[in-house]
Amino acid sequence: MSPQPQAAVGAPLSRVDGRLKVTGKAQYAAEHDVDGAVHAVIVDASIGRGRITSVDTGDAEKHPGVLRVISHRNAPKLPYRDNAGSNNPPGRRLRVFQDDRVLFHGQPVAVVVATTLEAAQHGASLVKVRYDAEEPSTDLHEAEPDKPTDYARGDAEAGLRSAPVRLDVTYQLARNHHNPMEPHATIARWDGNRLTVWDKTQWVMGTHDELAAVFDLPAESVRVINPFVGGGFGSGLRCWPHTVVAALAARVTGRPVKLVLSRRQMYFGTGFRPSYAYRLRLGSDRRGRLSAAIHDIDAETSSYETFTEAVMGAGQMTYSMPNVSQAYRTVPLDVNTPIWMRGPGFASASFAIESAMDELADRLGIDPIELRRRNEPGEDEASNLPFSSRRLRECYTVGAREFGWQRRSSRPRSRREGDWLIGLGMAAGVYDCGRFPAQARARLDADGTAVVEAATSDMGPGTYTSQTQVAADALGLTMRTVTFRLGDSLYPPTSPHGGSATMASVGSAVVDACNQVRQQAIRLAVEDRESPLYGVDAKDVVVRSGRLHVQGNPARGESYRSLLTRHDRTQLEARGEYAGAPSPARRSYFAYNATFAEVAVDAALGLVRVRRMLGVYDAGRIISPKLAESQAFGGIVGGIGTALLEHTVTDHRDGRIVNANLADYLVPVNADVPEVRAIYLDGEDNDGNLLGVKGLGEVVQVGVAAAIGNAVFNATGRRVRELPITAEALL
Repeated sequence: MSPQPQAAVGAPLSRVDGRLKVTGKAQYAAEHDVDGAVHAVIVDASIGRGRITSVDTGDAEKHPGVLRVISHRNAPKLPYRDNAGSNNPPGRRLRVFQDDRVLFHGQPVAVVVATTLEAAQHGASLVKVRYDAEEPSTDLHEAEPDKPTDYARGDAEAGLRSAPVRLDVTYQLARNHHNPMEPHATIARWDGNRLTVWDKTQWVMGTHDELAAVFDLPAESVRVINPFVGGGFGSGLRCWPHTVVAALAARVTGRPVKLVLSRRQMYFGTGFRPSYAYRLRLGSDRRGRLSAAIHDIDAETSSYETFTEAVMGAGQMTYSMPNVSQAYRTVPLDVNTPIWMRGPGFASASFAIESAMDELADRLGIDPIELRRRNEPGEDEASNLPFSSRRLRECYTVGAREFGWQRRSSRPRSRREGDWLIGLGMAAGVYDCGRFPAQARARLDADGTAVVEAATSDMGPGTYTSQTQVAADALGLTMRTVTFRLGDSLYPPTSPHGGSATMASVGSAVVDACNQVRQQAIRLAVEDRESPLYGVDAKDVVVRSGRLHVQGNPARGESYRSLLTRHDRTQLEARGEYAGAPSPARRSYFAYNATFAEVAVDAALGLVRVRRMLGVYDAGRIISPKLAESQAFGGIVGGIGTALLEHTVTDHRDGRIVNANLADYLVPVNADVPEVRAIYLDGEDNDGNLLGVKGLGEVVQVGVAAAIGNAVFNATGRRVRELPITAEALL
């Protein structure tokens, strides 16, 4: 079959939904105008563990505008049937308002529903809850861990003992919160026994399935809508308790209910990147060839669910070594359940691994890039599979050249500009990109326009735009004649919008659907005696700008519009599918990067300023360079936050989050973001998806914190093993 011309894919196009967003016409979860909606405000537990002994709602119920106050005393019992399709971690879900137990500070213990937001807020302040409080366990270093998840190859202990050079270091990573611009919100409406929710979510079908399970509803009785998401970073990858609370309140009151979390509530209502204690022991010969690694990893989880993430993957396959041992222990605490955050698992592990590689390079007197090159594997030594593609060496080469790595001195504190110490650092990054089952529907109308639908989301990477690009080229249409619709559970089901999986998964389903529609049209034409294409081999027909023609002979052809009109067809339609990653796996499938950082550190004050950063990425085919650059910049900014600013602080006496606001929980602002540059290696990775993509949204943050930390060492000679890097640590 002749290759279909590609006009949109690969072009640096602006977002198709950009005008809606900058003019305020894009409707986010809390902005939908649902007739008759009332407002709900959650009352949060003020203890970290214990039981509710009384709930005094008298003053709240007397307040003008308050309709109902719901707590475990009067809430209907919900079935919470098992739901294998949801994205919940293993364990028992938080069953809101079903008993008197308090499992963490901030847990919903009541909800006030009122005719206005102000009445609901004041009513919530009037609810008096008394507790039998217990001492919460919220300190990762003081609690008892669960049984570890283990991995081993070779004999790591023996390999370490025999290694001429050994490193034994422990890294501490603070808890991070997502802090998207849009707060989490839900509007819930019941029509008889049918539930519709407008919800901020990164997984339409996951929220759909969870609500069906909680309320014991058939799938067709639940609809989830979210056409726009104002940032997520992983915080919307499951159905959170507030969504259930909104639906429950709507059922009890018989009115549509709008519930918007405050910024403070988002710190205990929607998950976080867990804190880690990561001990790493490395062994090598004196030329830097790694012989053994032992990883001991402790991470926080909640007492009622076990949350895990892929923190072990990077330590198994980034570098070649015969002996590896890993023990990953979750530590149950009286906190709400963590959730995935950009670059989950790999971003946390990379700080430990890439910092340790830098420490080893310094001890051996080897350039950090050269050390990494000497330990580049020929295959994935964890799975014994060949890499689908791995161009990490090229990332090093391009990055070193473009960043001016040759100007780096191996001797710390050797470059100074006035009061500032200047340092360069780098780190490698890998990410196991997801490939999940997905479906899409494509319809070509008689006027030559097309509509493509899938129940995915767009939290900011540009799904509307990239999927429109893919669909336009597959159909042979221009961008302006294709409409891509997402964010509705009535559309064909898709995987979560996370894990760098959307382009490979949903994009492949979109290509499949659009290819089918295009081929239907081609068959109509070549079998139609009245068509200029009659009798042509279908394999020789391509479509461009809505016109079918013979490859190499544009004059011989006709438009979609004329073809469908002549056949009295109002539309052609097809449903596309993508099965997900091949099983069993044929190859090891990862995206890669090399990240470079230059920092300046005030010698007297210990202040760190990032001056410039560069990321070089092996991420397969780039569908949209403009969107890709935005992804890289966002990931680097997130990594700057992790490295230097972000740190959730818990008062271990009662489990309260001390800095649950954007005044005290620091995130990067414009002044913190330096010159940033991204480079993408040309190429495709066609293992297991139709587009040749590998995913980009996660790998861009992996290694950023380590590169900054390594640059800080190069500038100051101080090795900081705890994130974030503070001025106190450098004085």
